[in-house]
Amino acid sequence: MRLRHVVVGLFGACLVVLGCVQAVTLEVKDGNSTCIKAELSASMSITYNSSSSTETAVVPLPDSASVDAGSSSCGTDRNLPWLVAVFGSGHALGLSFSTNGSLYSVANLTLQYNLSDTSVFPGSNSSVVVTVVTASVGIWAAVNTTYRCVSPTMVAVGGQSVTFSDMRLEAYMQGNELSPAESVCIADQSITTAPPATTSTTSAPTTAHPSPTPPGTPERGTYYVYNSNGTVCLLAQVGLQLNVSYLSQSQNKTVQEMINLAPNLNASGSCEASSATLVLTQAESIALSFTFSLNSTSNKYHLSGITLRANFSDMSAPFVASNTSLSYLWSTLGHSYMCNAEQTLAVERDFSLNTFKLQIQPFGVTTHQFATAEECQMDQDEMLIPIIVGAALAGLVLIVLIAYLIGRKRSHAGYQTI
Repeated sequence: MRLRHVVVGLFGACLVVLGCVQAVTLEVKDGNSTCIKAELSASMSITYNSSSSTETAVVPLPDSASVDAGSSSCGTDRNLPWLVAVFGSGHALGLSFSTNGSLYSVANLTLQYNLSDTSVFPGSNSSVVVTVVTASVGIWAAVNTTYRCVSPTMVAVGGQSVTFSDMRLEAYMQGNELSPAESVCIADQSITTAPPATTSTTSAPTTAHPSPTPPGTPERGTYYVYNSNGTVCLLAQVGLQLNVSYLSQSQNKTVQEMINLAPNLNASGSCEASSATLVLTQAESIALSFTFSLNSTSNKYHLSGITLRANFSDMSAPFVASNTSLSYLWSTLGHSYMCNAEQTLAVERDFSLNTFKLQIQPFGVTTHQFATAEECQMDQDEMLIPIIVGAALAGLVLIVLIAYLIGRKRSHAGYQTI
């Protein structure tokens, strides 16, 4: 049984890491008009309990997934537009959308999975259908443009995760095809020098401002929070990068900037029985706070809130962004959380936070050192790459050897001894 779980895990990792996940096209229509269209690949990493241990299933969104006409809609004055894809035995992935007139965004991501489906969750000791929701998605675009993000984008939802890739998506559509004008995600902007698309080919020429150079990987800092008795109660090591949109005084327009935080930030905070706070400050310009919550029933903790207050010289007004309903960095009490891979934590429409080489423990610190780490799914996938590649090469060598032996045997069969 354990071997089968390992094989399932390796196969799922192959789907995610090597790009084997099928691309799916999904459309929501109102009569003959399309209001939402998505072309994307997605995989879900779901942790569940079996009779002997905790298992993780990596579930790709299959090309057989279809739009649930009963749950999907183009929206009304009172109801948001919804795209709900159903697949397998009771599984679903849903996206709702909202708009302020100039931008549209994914307002909620919903993941539903049926633990009684033994083909996906072998050995599961539960038969319930679980639904988890998050509002921390970080997908937005200008109205009448297509949101494009080729790079993998992981969204944490209720202790599980959904990773999108090769995504082209548009809501509040004016026609039946995706708009040729694109709003490109931050991850793709950092790896391409192509100029951003505009919403019209007849726009008047404007003075071009050079695109800011990506700042590279930030240095890693070490931060401590102390109890009243002087012992460490929260320990963190991480490189931090802000991604903010604000009104620039010099350019008189909204600009998007990526800013690496220096590793010498002042750290403070507090530790309570079921909550902990880490506050990082830099002079009068930055105050970044993290709130962690502990569920005493499940002994699981997670990052539940991020608040940023910034006041840079080019800002027309101080920048404030806050979200207290986040669902990131899940781990178990008595363990630290670790993720060496870059993670993007979407906070609000105008602010997301990138973390690098992160290890953090907000509860149960006993020796001023991290406890055993629980690694994020992205790190686990990266470790599986050489295993998968090695297994594939070994299989190829074995096939060639068998073919050679069969061919040699057949060639000898054509001769007779004199």
